[in-house]
Amino acid sequence: MTFKAVLFDFSGTLFRIESARSWLDATLAQAGVAMTSEDVRRSAMRLAVAGALPGGPPPERVPEHLADAWAVRDRSAAEHRAAYTGLAREARLPDPALYDALYERHMTPDAWRPYGDAAEVLGALRGAGIAVGVVSNIGWDLRPVFRAHGLDALVDAYVLSFEHGVQKPDARLFQTACDELGQDPHDVLMVGDSREADGGASALGCEVFFVDHLPVEERPAGLRPVLALAGLGSAP
Repeated sequence: MTFKAVLFDFSGTLFRIESARSWLDATLAQAGVAMTSEDVRRSAMRLAVAGALPGGPPPERVPEHLADAWAVRDRSAAEHRAAYTGLAREARLPDPALYDALYERHMTPDAWRPYGDAAEVLGALRGAGIAVGVVSNIGWDLRPVFRAHGLDALVDAYVLSFEHGVQKPDARLFQTACDELGQDPHDVLMVGDSREADGGASALGCEVFFVDHLPVEERPAGLRPVLALAGLGSAP
């Protein structure tokens, strides 16, 4: 089948967030807070277990007092910040200012890396006249990340949950993306890493293709099968 548009998730699909250790190291350096190497290691582990890094591993356990915030975290900027800074507080860091500083760090382009084949795949789709959209559950504007990594010119539309007050798997978010690209959902492919969230596009009639949410080094060509699905050649 030849698709007229392809929608992509952001985190774990086109980009990958840095490790919890790198995240904490960069934040400590920016804040001028000194910790021993062992304390940094343990704190990074606690942050990872808590699920405090957006785009990183999910919480091993969501505390009861954060359960409601977690469920709607991608609905608005305020809810997103509240959920993730709340989880970071579970890691018991030495300076209370670090919780907001960590949140600010994860929104910077330096905290993200595109997968190795992202530019290739987006460029091939655009070159073939296939529209490209990004549909993300997120609480902040990711457009600067795409610009900083040279991918913004390859995206036709961004549909971000916090800008619409709707989060995946709600079909309304995918419908908004199809409308912005001027395409019928049956002519659209959705690419993502979450069967629960990204799989919601199937309710509209979109085809869905899943990639593995892996470190950049471990997934050098996970997006390339999208080109074959879009009728642009065979998969590697």
